[in-house]
Amino acid sequence: MELPFAENYKIKMVENIRRSTRAERERWIREARYNLFNLRSDQVFVDLLTDSGTGAMSDRQWSAMMLGDESYAGASSYYKLKEAISDITGFPYFLPTHQGRAAENVLFSTLIKAGQVVPGNAHFDTTKGHIEFRKATAIDCTIDEASDTTLDHPFKGNVDLNKLQHVFDTHPLEQIPFIIVTITCNTSGGQPVSLENMRQVRQLANRYGVRVIFDAARFAENAYFIKLREPGYADRSIREIVHEMFSLADAMTMSSKKDGIVNMGGFIGLREEELFRQASVYNIMFEGYITYGGMSGRDMNALAVGLYEATEFDYLETRISQVAYLGRKLHEAGIPVQYPFGGHAIFVDALKFLPLVPREQFVAQTLALELYVEGGVRGVEIGTIMADRDPVTRLNRYPSLELVRLAIPRRTYTNNHMDYVAASLINVWQRRNEIRTGYRIVNEAPILRHFTVELDRV
Repeated sequence: MELPFAENYKIKMVENIRRSTRAERERWIREARYNLFNLRSDQVFVDLLTDSGTGAMSDRQWSAMMLGDESYAGASSYYKLKEAISDITGFPYFLPTHQGRAAENVLFSTLIKAGQVVPGNAHFDTTKGHIEFRKATAIDCTIDEASDTTLDHPFKGNVDLNKLQHVFDTHPLEQIPFIIVTITCNTSGGQPVSLENMRQVRQLANRYGVRVIFDAARFAENAYFIKLREPGYADRSIREIVHEMFSLADAMTMSSKKDGIVNMGGFIGLREEELFRQASVYNIMFEGYITYGGMSGRDMNALAVGLYEATEFDYLETRISQVAYLGRKLHEAGIPVQYPFGGHAIFVDALKFLPLVPREQFVAQTLALELYVEGGVRGVEIGTIMADRDPVTRLNRYPSLELVRLAIPRRTYTNNHMDYVAASLINVWQRRNEIRTGYRIVNEAPILRHFTVELDRV
């Protein structure tokens, strides 16, 4: 008989988690003001809030941590990480930061001025937040196919070249500091970008002399999808594909808490020495000296190992197969999810799931809260609350998709946990017609409100 699929790791240590009662969860979420971020971790049974920094490190990574050099300047850990980044990405210059949004803060402080526009494919929350904080505008140029969760398109993260051309046609060049391409594209459902699309974006950028920057938090997962889905790449290794991807970018920001498989860390990869020098000033101001930049030596060592592990095919196959396992369970039950399944998460289409809840009552947040109360499963809203208010009109922005993201930590849960998550959501699905009202905001921050928003039932 054909041998079944099995994970490419075995478990060495476990962490106990407790199953709570429904009555406890109802009380806890009320006390948290209906914000899943406000819950204590011990109030959650299966935590799919994010895959950022929540994965399990390997024995090789833990061993590397013991060899961390904590020297303030010129630590050996810095040079190990520099060598790994250069080897895997090809960028000759890099700056360590404490996480991805710190990398955005440093690089965007260097490049973005008030009044400018930054086109890209569905900028994620912190990316858009950093752009708008600097009085600039993020322009979404994602292909329209990404908004149809039922459509089987292999690269829903792609940039629409016509939309991008329109940005160049309607704005002076000095208003466009760079194009940002997010790989994989989180906001559109963890969807990959094809290498052909990256080349087309590069060609258009070259025509106008504009930089291309990659938000590369999940670059390895993107390379895996290219290998599986893009003609001509089936026989290429993941690292060969990664090299080709990054050859098309001038710089990159990285949240190493994703495809670096570490609990904390980030970096900026750069091709231009002068841009490196300019960004170094902000890195010292915001993060620390340029050879540690907010990271300890032990964390840099763990990241250097994690980057190599994340670009191994067997690891990626195990990781993405688990995401697909949950996706199939939900799809077979008739639950509307973004299809094909993404690399790091399953995204549930809340508008199709809860059609009776008015949009102004935050449909995706309503569904995420119902899932928590049902089974103690914590996901996150990728919808109107996360979209924030328009910085000019201060009206709520309603994105084309209202999604609940179930982000799966790396090497952390078993498929039994995925079965539990599926059963919890199926239970909510079976009583979906009883859910007719949602929530209203009673307190919110002026930007990135979803982290601290307080809600009440309508």
